Amino acid sequence: MDAAPRIAVDAMGGDSGPAAIVAGIARAHRTDSSLQFLIYGDKKLIKPELDKHQRVAASAEIVHTAEFITSSEKPSQAIRRAKTTSLGMAINAVKEGKASAAVSGGNTGAMMAMAKLALRTMPGIDRPALAALLPTLGDTDMVMLDLGANTECDAQNLVQFAVMGSAYARTVLSINKPRVKLLNIGTEELKGTDELKEAAAMLREADFLPLRFDGFTEGDQLSRGHIDVVVTDGFSGNIALKTAEGTARFVTDLLRRAFKSSFRSKAGFALSRPALNLLKVHLDPNNHNGAVFLGLNGLVVKSHGAATAKGVANALGVAARMVRNDITRKIGDDLDNFRAHAFNGVAAK
Repeated sequence: MDAAPRIAVDAMGGDSGPAAIVAGIARAHRTDSSLQFLIYGDKKLIKPELDKHQRVAASAEIVHTAEFITSSEKPSQAIRRAKTTSLGMAINAVKEGKASAAVSGGNTGAMMAMAKLALRTMPGIDRPALAALLPTLGDTDMVMLDLGANTECDAQNLVQFAVMGSAYARTVLSINKPRVKLLNIGTEELKGTDELKEAAAMLREADFLPLRFDGFTEGDQLSRGHIDVVVTDGFSGNIALKTAEGTARFVTDLLRRAFKSSFRSKAGFALSRPALNLLKVHLDPNNHNGAVFLGLNGLVVKSHGAATAKGVANALGVAARMVRNDITRKIGDDLDNFRAHAFNGVAAK
């Protein structure tokens, strides 16, 4: 376990450039002064921002490169510039052991392609998955994966996602035996694709794993707080995530419009402000920032491109927590356990 994680940060990824990234680094350092940072990007842009935060300067090193990956760049093009761009260099720092984890708010497709090429998938993992925390009405957030890394998945992929998502929930949410469900069009066992039914059958028999499989769930139940880990393919997961984000914006915009409609409404807004502030905090994506590429031989965290300093700090905090809790080893142990039982089961037959 690394007592003082060093995190490689792509300062050029994200909508606001180095300003929000460096401010996020400073905020994370105020929370955890043991953190160390390797900041990759254009030094002329990064250093003036870092000079505003003298307390973190001694814990941060700037590695200059003027090249960066644009939001519209194709993964195939980005890979060819992996060794010279801020994103590629941050990921390679993890591969070379210079950093414990990499964080970027840049191009998701390029990030996945570079990370998979540089770090490779863990033994027993066919495809890495993108996992994130989503707010719920329960006492804790919920882990959801895959959120877009794999548009098509077979049953084995879904089972691997369940194993990885459970290890993530144990690490980040401190849940010893997470409740796991598969996203489906209904809760009945006969509903869904063959891949979903097969994955469900495999997970029902995997009672030796540190998770509790609770069958299927529909999309309208994701925020209720009854699930710790929801598993799906990247196509459905990305649609569900974007729909949830759009619904949250719709509700807040609708309330804002309603409270401005009349004098009585404005008075009601004044009385309701504490509750509305709580709603705003709960739905603020910056409070849940930090999606993780699980299943790689190294830790890579995707920050939202529009993240504020608070959001960047939360993404860095997620990275540090995973390093300290050795999530890669936990996933490996669970996969070894699953394969051992599967092998014994085949051998017994």
